[in-house]
Amino acid sequence: MAARKSTRVNRKYKTKYRVTNWREYERGLRCRGDITVWFSDEAREAWTPPNNGRRGGQPRYSNLAIVTALTLRMVFHLPLRQTEGFLDSLLRLMELDLKAPDHTTLSRRNRDVDVLCPTRAHDGALHLIVDSTGLKISGAGEWHAHRHKSSKARRQWQKLNVGVDDDGFIVAAKLTKSSEDDPSTVPCLLEQVDSPIRCFTADGAYDTRSVYELLGEVGTVDIKIVIPPRRGAVPSDGAEGMWA
Repeated sequence: MAARKSTRVNRKYKTKYRVTNWREYERGLRCRGDITVWFSDEAREAWTPPNNGRRGGQPRYSNLAIVTALTLRMVFHLPLRQTEGFLDSLLRLMELDLKAPDHTTLSRRNRDVDVLCPTRAHDGALHLIVDSTGLKISGAGEWHAHRHKSSKARRQWQKLNVGVDDDGFIVAAKLTKSSEDDPSTVPCLLEQVDSPIRCFTADGAYDTRSVYELLGEVGTVDIKIVIPPRRGAVPSDGAEGMWA
């Protein structure tokens, strides 16, 4: 039997994890399995959309109903058919005269449903932090590459530009193609922010003259801009004295 290697960390500096509040710890574990679902009066009334005034068939379910079903699907990792049955059972248990969207409707409207992000009210000026991340698009190309043992599958990406406050809450977001640069999304992100901006933080990709000009026009307070210059590039004229 091989000898056990001793850890490099001295025993004096090892962190000891001991649960001392067993009653609160067990209560917290039980609360993880506690599920509470309710529908407000506004949600019940908005479950069926009003007549849109167009000719032909009218939609049977509003965006709220579709988003509710898709949210339950993501939380409990359910396929579309199981999502339809799960939501239908919830409505039946709560004795609501509502019908769950069928799986065909969920599959069709999942592509273009409008998801409203909850907003957070700010009393004063906020610190806006902007960055972007890539989202991989999975499609039939990867399936064909796996099926035919090929490595020439064309990968598709989209870019999600997000603006958060200093507490980590999302206040602005925009989904663009991978070919668009980050500074071009700043006007759309600033339009979604209702509160004045006291500080704007981003990486070197936003070190352009257009970004500094836009930030100089918005807000009612003096904005502090924290954008490090790009590597090998000379800082813009507007960036002088504003990078900290």
